[in-house]
Amino acid sequence: MKQPVILLVEDNADDEALTMRALKKNNITNEIVVTRDGVEALDYLFATGTYAGRDAGTQPAVILLDLKLPKLDGFEVLRKLRADRRTRLLPVVILTSSKEQQDIASGYGLGANSYVRKPVDFQHFVEAVRQLGLYWLVLNENPASESGGGP
Repeated sequence: MKQPVILLVEDNADDEALTMRALKKNNITNEIVVTRDGVEALDYLFATGTYAGRDAGTQPAVILLDLKLPKLDGFEVLRKLRADRRTRLLPVVILTSSKEQQDIASGYGLGANSYVRKPVDFQHFVEAVRQLGLYWLVLNENPASESGGGP
């Protein structure tokens, strides 16, 4: 059986490399799809634009979403995901360097499942990613996709 995909929405190449390295170090072997801005993330999730041929019925097990993104920020991506019946239940973990209380409140207010601040120290980051992987890929039970009706 094919492992579920992890969608990493991250525009910073260093943070992307760090996240990929931390996932690999924790033996998380799921396919990682990386999108580098909010528009590309939504194209992937809704199978539009450059991802028009993708099966939109197959969604990631978890979305790791940065907030500070070009074109469309993480809050707007989250707002659009939660407004659409096809994606409203997808697990979204905000993975960001922001520790602003307003960002945390806004993230949860828009329906994020978790808010994780990127640790500066690599070892702490590896441990954070290990715990995220264990929880979201092993322990968490995702609801079946919703069908029918509009957004």
